[in-house]
Amino acid sequence: MLGKTANGLFWMYRYMERAENTARLIETGQRIALTRLNQTDGEWASVLKSGDCWAGYNAAHDEVSRDLAIDWMLRDKDNPSSVISSISAARQNARLVRTAITGEVWEAVNSAFMSLKQNLSRRVGERDLPAILRLIRQHSALVRGVTIGTMQRNDIYDFARLGTFLERADNTARILDVKYYVLLPSARSVGTSLDNVQWETILRSVSARGGFRMEYGGGGGPRDITHFLILDRRMPRSLAFCASKLCNNLKYLSENGEYGQASIDRVGALQNGLLSRNIDDIFEHGLHEFLQQTLRELTGISHQIEQDFRFYD
Repeated sequence: MLGKTANGLFWMYRYMERAENTARLIETGQRIALTRLNQTDGEWASVLKSGDCWAGYNAAHDEVSRDLAIDWMLRDKDNPSSVISSISAARQNARLVRTAITGEVWEAVNSAFMSLKQNLSRRVGERDLPAILRLIRQHSALVRGVTIGTMQRNDIYDFARLGTFLERADNTARILDVKYYVLLPSARSVGTSLDNVQWETILRSVSARGGFRMEYGGGGGPRDITHFLILDRRMPRSLAFCASKLCNNLKYLSENGEYGQASIDRVGALQNGLLSRNIDDIFEHGLHEFLQQTLRELTGISHQIEQDFRFYD
């Protein structure tokens, strides 16, 4: 399967994952900001930058505030990565590929759109924010669940998974970047109780706290957490896990050898390059630099998939 249908499926699932991930990013910024001793609204510029939303926000607003930043990321239609924009785009793509997905998947996507359109029709107050973020995650999980439970394991499913895991890897890198590069107050805070609380928040934000505690018990510090979220192939939101799934689904799509080899090569280069490093090397050369380079590689993989499978023909 090539062309517009593949494109629609790929982006439908990227947008669904993006809506959930934007909610996770907001929650991360909110929780980490609450741990800061000297809270300022300007801290939200850091979250916007990590979410790749800064340029658009800065063009639309003259000041940075918590309320404006959250509103921009949740419900501003001028922000193409906001939750409401992502859900709307996912539904539009679902309509375009309606005959390629099951009725249950369509109903789940449409329900997510209708529910969030209503709940995000007005600015979300601080008291209601946790419930709204939870609702976004639940709708995304429902779409993911009915996809796994009702879709045949064919090309359609493979393109859906490519979109999901590319977007998920991108988000894990961004959330890690929020913590390490942007929101840590100073080098003096490394290893303190504040540092540990913020790392715990990162685990919670990617639903990894339970898995991490099963692996490390009550111990485990920043290096262990970073290893878990970058290099552990068993953790479903780690960069290594996502790259592995991308490689598998691309191989399924490329079994006849006609399409996709360049994409497989690019994912392989990521696995054998950046993701082959040990955690000490990553910290030594700079976690922020590593994450930014990974994000560039993921963008390149996305473009290569679009070319290999002729999304715009």
